[in-house]
Amino acid sequence: MTPIRLVYAEDNFLVREGVRRLIEGSDALEVVAVCGDLDQALEAITAHVPDVVLTDIRMPPDHSDEGIRIADHCRRAHPRMGVLMLSQYAEAAYVKILLRQGTERRGYLLKERVASIADLTSAIEAVASGGTAIDPKVVEVLVQVRSSADDAGLARLTAREREVLAAIAQGHTNAAVAAELVLSQHAVEKHINSIFAKLGLTGDTRQHPRVRAALMFLAEGGL
Repeated sequence: MTPIRLVYAEDNFLVREGVRRLIEGSDALEVVAVCGDLDQALEAITAHVPDVVLTDIRMPPDHSDEGIRIADHCRRAHPRMGVLMLSQYAEAAYVKILLRQGTERRGYLLKERVASIADLTSAIEAVASGGTAIDPKVVEVLVQVRSSADDAGLARLTAREREVLAAIAQGHTNAAVAAELVLSQHAVEKHINSIFAKLGLTGDTRQHPRVRAALMFLAEGGL
């Protein structure tokens, strides 16, 4: 199997070297460039055209939103290139900006919650293939932000439906949602249909379209 080619951008030396060594031990991944700032990352993306860019959000020169700027550049210049944020913080504002032009080939993981190379590889493979990889904690933050803002859409949902919405936004199958919430699969299906009807989302409840619909709904709310 051809490995997924990565450009990795991270300014913290210890984090960068630790993650790089983990990746280099995987047959499924190949690091083609390692960068410590925005300019280096953009140059490497142009030179190597990787399958996925793995990047921190904050790095030189400004330590503000460099990872988001990388994602915007890739969306414009390389629309089929995946971008996976590996951040220290679950920041709703950054997630919303990351997903504002669609959830395809985009991911956001928390550094402290990547327990193994298998977790990281799975997320990289998801965004490389056109999917989405969002940390469950990040989904919880998005739900909390919309709930605290008295969002009219979420207000129409029951407490159980909010739990199901959060679960499907994380990419869980009906069976996984049923197991997590101690429900029957039939009950989960009824909840999903009700959620989509109340929120005016697409009627396509297959796995990938429904995950994207749920994430876009959560990401579109105001801060």
